[in-house]
Amino acid sequence: MALVSMLDELNKAQAGGYAVPCFNTFEMMGCNGTLAAAAQRRAPIFLGCYTRWLDGPDADAFWGYVCAQAAKSAAPVGLILDHGDSLQACLKALSLGFTGVMFDGSRLPLEENIATTRTVARAAHALGAICEGEVGHVGAGSEYDKFGALGRGFSDPAEVERFVEETGVDCVAVAVGTAHGEYNCEPRLALELLAEIRRRVAVPLVLHGGSGLSDEQFRAAIETGVAKVNVFTDLALHCAAQLVSVASRERPSYFDFTGGIREAFQQRSGYYIDLFARRGKA
Repeated sequence: MALVSMLDELNKAQAGGYAVPCFNTFEMMGCNGTLAAAAQRRAPIFLGCYTRWLDGPDADAFWGYVCAQAAKSAAPVGLILDHGDSLQACLKALSLGFTGVMFDGSRLPLEENIATTRTVARAAHALGAICEGEVGHVGAGSEYDKFGALGRGFSDPAEVERFVEETGVDCVAVAVGTAHGEYNCEPRLALELLAEIRRRVAVPLVLHGGSGLSDEQFRAAIETGVAKVNVFTDLALHCAAQLVSVASRERPSYFDFTGGIREAFQQRSGYYIDLFARRGKA
């Protein structure tokens, strides 16, 4: 099955009340595990590339590998740049065959965020790819007690509405109480704010910083209108635990470790696919 933009899948998820997961990847074993989980369940997914992972000396070769593996998947796969930090990064991702790009202008003044995101959207659409933007800022979990727990940095519904109208984005990430990485206190979702944003815009909504939320919080966010959920930290933590377990064996081999990475990513990606109700949605 071909590597696709996933726009149809996002729209179907929004209409059907479920969410498409986005799992970041940056090495072969974890990538293969995540793809295996999706194929096993016939569940479309995004593979995400964090923006700094485009800068390595072997980036062209690695992302070429990812594109080739995704294109052979039994389920639709979209490859999206995650938190692209510049127009140049987004253009590079598109040149490497990515089927989607996210430009993160959430730290910029709204006018500048709109202007740059609009340019990125036009470039992406010219190549048949999708564009994701962000309004409001999803910060780091290590500082959650200083912003998210206090309701700071959240998306303004009026700004989200204007942003969508003026940029032409296909989906928009919103800040409603999540954070990247591990939380330093209990996460709280502003579901009423999320519902108001959902009421104002027609495009699919995206939730970043999924690691650390409870199953109930994920379900509530999806029921309130989220159609794409990004998760990585939790996958990495489960993989680390798996490798510690492998290392405790009497004589672990190199292949025990590489197999452990693949297995951990396959198991945990499958958990989230099932949780977001993606099984059999291809």
